[in-house]
Amino acid sequence: MSQPLTIWTNHGFDAVYLAALRDRLASHRLVIASGGSKSNLAAGSRDPAALEADVIFGQPHPDDMLESTRLKYVQLTSAGYTRYDRPEILDGLRAKGIAFCNASSLYDEPCAQHAAAMLTSLSRALPQIRDDQHAAKWDWMKHRAQSFLLDGQKTLMVGYGAIAKRLVELLTPYRLDMIAFRRCVRGDENVRTLPISELDAHLPTAQIIVNVLPLSDSTANFFSAARFAKISPDAIYLNIGRGDTNDQDAMTSALRDGKLKYAYLDVTSPEPLPPGHALWKLPNCFIT
Repeated sequence: MSQPLTIWTNHGFDAVYLAALRDRLASHRLVIASGGSKSNLAAGSRDPAALEADVIFGQPHPDDMLESTRLKYVQLTSAGYTRYDRPEILDGLRAKGIAFCNASSLYDEPCAQHAAAMLTSLSRALPQIRDDQHAAKWDWMKHRAQSFLLDGQKTLMVGYGAIAKRLVELLTPYRLDMIAFRRCVRGDENVRTLPISELDAHLPTAQIIVNVLPLSDSTANFFSAARFAKISPDAIYLNIGRGDTNDQDAMTSALRDGKLKYAYLDVTSPEPLPPGHALWKLPNCFIT
C-alpha cells in the first residue's frame, strides 16, 4: 500500500463537496487552508501548512511551492496561471521535479460551447429579438437585416489553447473561413495557424475576431486602441480570454462610435463591472 499523502487546498468547497472529498481521501491527510473551507479568501496567501504538502490543489502562494521539500504535484483550480507564469517560478518547479498543472481541460468544452452559442445567436439577431419581445415590439424586417450567415465569414482565433481548439471544432460545420494565431505554431493545429506577429495584417478584413488569450506581460492590453482602429466597423469582437487583454476604454469608444459592430464579453475588467459602467447600457455589447 502506498504511503498516505498530505493534500493541502485553499479552494472554497461547499460543505457537501468537502464532505465527499474527505470521504474519498480517508486514507490520506487533507489540510484546509485558513478561510478555504467556505471561500477563497486564503487564495494566494502564504500558509505554513502548505510546506508540509505532497499535493497542492487550489491557488497556492509561489513561495510555498518553491520552498517545499516534499511537494510532488500542484493542481491549479483555474485555466489561467498568470501569477505563476514567470521563469523563476516555472524553472524552480521544474528543477525540483514538481508537476504543475492548470485546469484548462475542465473549461474547454463549456467555454467553447458558450462562445459558439453567442456567435450563432448574434448571427440570427436573437439578443435583439429578445429585447424587442420584452418591449412588446415586432419588427421582423429590422431583425432580418441584422441577421447574417456564418458561411465564409473570416474568423480570427487569437490565442490557440484548449478552448480555441474545441471552438474551432464546434464551428467547423458553419463553414467559416477560420485562421488561428498563436505565439509558436506547432503544425498539429486543427485549423490554418499563423504566428501572432502576423495578426495585424488580417484585422481589417476579418468579420469575426475571437480573443482567447491568457493574461501575461505580453498580452496585457494586447487589443489596444491601435488594434481596435484596424478592425472593420462591421466586425464582431468576442472576448472569452481575460478582461485585461483588451483596452476596455478603447473598445467602449469603438462600440459607441460605430467603429465596431458588436462585442460579446464573457470577461471584463474588473469583474463584475461597476453598475454605472457604459458597457452595461450599450445596445451592441453583450455581457455574460
